[in-house]
Amino acid sequence: MFPKRLSDGYQAFLSGRFHNERIRYEQLGELGQSPEILLIGCCDSRVSPEVIFDAGPGEMFVIRNVANLVPPYEREAESSSYHGTSAAIEFAVNALDVKHIVVLGHASCGGVRAVFDDVEPLTKIDFVGKWVSQIVPVADNLPRTGDRAIDVQRLEWAVVGHSLANLMTFPSIRTRVEQGRLELHGAYFGVATGLLFLRDPATGEFSPCPSR
Repeated sequence: MFPKRLSDGYQAFLSGRFHNERIRYEQLGELGQSPEILLIGCCDSRVSPEVIFDAGPGEMFVIRNVANLVPPYEREAESSSYHGTSAAIEFAVNALDVKHIVVLGHASCGGVRAVFDDVEPLTKIDFVGKWVSQIVPVADNLPRTGDRAIDVQRLEWAVVGHSLANLMTFPSIRTRVEQGRLELHGAYFGVATGLLFLRDPATGEFSPCPSR
């Protein structure tokens, strides 16, 4: 049986948002998408970019994976596996010509905590462990204060910076950034508080998003 929650939600969507924005959906269907923002976030169910930023259909191209990670660019000759995140980034940048890329981290990230706590693999193959192993050098280079909550948050912030740095290894992104055609941004969402923090590209520090 298809989940009742989804069936009920779909009916609410049809009678609500789709009904109210039908022309918008028709235009998107006929003309295609042209979002200006690529958002790379975590697949955590508590952190929905469209909800956080009150985005409508077609406004953001969203990539979600464990711990909002961007792997470094790999040339075809060096690549030995599938790269879903890199493929989606390539499409957003080269095909959709987005103007902004936002890496959105969040509080209580399970992927980051798995590295911080060096947890046991979930399976023998350990897909998650291999993916988040990208965080290990970041964690190793980050001094600890001895306060677990502070240290975990600092690692979550550092992972955002790590992904932003890896974005710049993509030639098409670096070129666009240097030409002023593309901007990169870091952000961090507090699940329990609803607070959004923005990353200063010059210092790497996070501060609350200014309210109106």
